[in-house]
Amino acid sequence: MPEDNNKQNLTIFVISDSAGETASKLAQATMAQYPTVEFVLFRRTFITTDESLLKALKDAEKHNAIILHTLINKHLVEITHQFCDKHQLYQFDVLTPPVLEVEKRSGIAPSNEPGAMHHLDKNYFRRIKSMEFAVKYDDGKDPRGFLEADVVLLGVSRTSKTPLSLFLANKNLKVANLPIVPQAHIPKQIWEVDPNKIVGLTNDPEVLNTIRKERMIAYGLNPDSAYSDIDKIKEELDFAKDLYEKLGCITINVASLSIEETASVILNELDLEDHSYYGSEEEIDEV
Repeated sequence: MPEDNNKQNLTIFVISDSAGETASKLAQATMAQYPTVEFVLFRRTFITTDESLLKALKDAEKHNAIILHTLINKHLVEITHQFCDKHQLYQFDVLTPPVLEVEKRSGIAPSNEPGAMHHLDKNYFRRIKSMEFAVKYDDGKDPRGFLEADVVLLGVSRTSKTPLSLFLANKNLKVANLPIVPQAHIPKQIWEVDPNKIVGLTNDPEVLNTIRKERMIAYGLNPDSAYSDIDKIKEELDFAKDLYEKLGCITINVASLSIEETASVILNELDLEDHSYYGSEEEIDEV
């Protein structure tokens, strides 16, 4: 195959004094806008000394890289700005401008502590409990979980119930889910849950057909089975739709949605906030 001479190659360096998650997400969001461009993403994390920072910057210079950084130490930020100005490198300071604006408006100086958002505080342990809850009450293992959950996800097989449960749990929400199978027993607890806490997940028959066939192939099994039969899939989806209507819950078609997008729709539709919270212990107790 002839080489595509029009293909662009770009390098992005993420430099952070902590895990670099914030800048990495910004880099990924940027790269997603250019599907025809080949990117190389380097992460230089837990940078806390002049030496380690200069090494990372010199590595970035070799690639004429775009630099995204989340450094809270003013001295390290200044080194980065000066180096990039001198060597004509593009740099984007993700953290400093909003931190300075909050300081300006509140009159309170920032702690300037690297990795502050990763403290093992009440917020962190509440998130761990939410994730443990999601695992404990995955796939309807214990129907009692439906009555304790902040969100109850219903859906036929391969509608992303488990990944969604864990994603929402990472936002401090207790989530339980139940697979929907025609003629199967629906736990009585489901009918006791506030419909405003229930989300019915659905999908397009053709999309489910493809996903299930790929699943069977991954297991080394025949892709053409009752599990992937298009007529059976339509029956399952019709059964689920009828159940959702009886429950009076919202329905979300996940066919063209990522996990993140579906989670965002759920938060909006159920009028929930992202419960990942940063503040004093007194404020956290009131959430």
